[in-house]
Amino acid sequence: MRCWWNLAINRRQIFGAGFFTIAAVLTAPSAYALEPSIQFYQRSIPQHLAPQSLPSNFYDFAPEEYWAEPEDSYWMTFSNWVLLQERTQGERVEHLGQWADRTLSGESHSLPLNESYLRLSFATETRAGAVLDFEPEARFRVDIPTARKKLRLVIESESEELIPLAERQRDRQLTEPERSSTGTTGALRFLGKVGDSINFSNDFGARLHLPPDAFWRATVRKNWRPSGDWGLLAQQRFYYYHQNGWGSRSWFEARHDLGKGWEFKNSSELEWVHSDREFVAAQVFSVSKRLNNRAVLTPRVGVLGESQPGWRTTEVFADVTWRYRMYGDWLFGEIIPALQFARDNSFKDDSSLILRLEMYFSGNIVRRN
Repeated sequence: MRCWWNLAINRRQIFGAGFFTIAAVLTAPSAYALEPSIQFYQRSIPQHLAPQSLPSNFYDFAPEEYWAEPEDSYWMTFSNWVLLQERTQGERVEHLGQWADRTLSGESHSLPLNESYLRLSFATETRAGAVLDFEPEARFRVDIPTARKKLRLVIESESEELIPLAERQRDRQLTEPERSSTGTTGALRFLGKVGDSINFSNDFGARLHLPPDAFWRATVRKNWRPSGDWGLLAQQRFYYYHQNGWGSRSWFEARHDLGKGWEFKNSSELEWVHSDREFVAAQVFSVSKRLNNRAVLTPRVGVLGESQPGWRTTEVFADVTWRYRMYGDWLFGEIIPALQFARDNSFKDDSSLILRLEMYFSGNIVRRN
């Protein structure tokens, strides 16, 4: 009897243990769940770039100084004024072009790619050890492209044809007092096209001063790409000014991609100056390197010549332009060391250094570094 009772107790213990074992197996998670789980949390870009997330060696000041109030200084006052002018004047220039566009065309909407702009700059020049004052510079264009389907009204601050060839080639080396004053012009521009790649335009207008100087100019332009690394551009212009007579310009440019961000450019220009009864010519070689998304380096070498009293060299120059985009896509700084050898100076070397701060006020002008 006792053996039977012991056997019953043992069976109950065995069945109880088996029951709990089966229950544990059935209720336990799978073998995969027993492995450690890894959860990924994707942080947003603002979180990555938050001041508290960046390493301490990223800053050139103590981390606790990040939230400090800026100290008043001349630079802070000037920079705040510049930023305010871009936000206000840029919209005004854009709205002026759009208003004139709608008014003259009679349309309720204006073309979005309006090329009106205002360019202001301050430049100083160092020559022969003397530092000159900062000179203000101003250029503008009011472009009204939808007065008619193929008609534009263009008002510009200068006449390119009346600027001497040598001055146009060395424009970035000069400050405002060294440039020729041509006066503002206004013209109606008729656009046309020959074939698929030749564009031409006819301008009829006048220099806006008293008495007005009427002019006409016609421009034919063609560009093509003979291969993937080469780009060619040719332009022929004829013009006539009532007070200065007529003239013509032939211009050719070849570009070649050298790789690794370098681009080679060869520019040739020949111009007939009717008042002097002579040809003037320019040959310029340059390479351009985009250092990063803000800075561009452009070394150049150029030779200028004339045909009277015989074909001869009038000037040789070399310069290096370092252009830096300081803020947004409208504020730029330039440093231009230059070297000039002119016939009028017996080809003696004349060195100069230009420092320029340049601002574009426009809604959507295409700018290049």
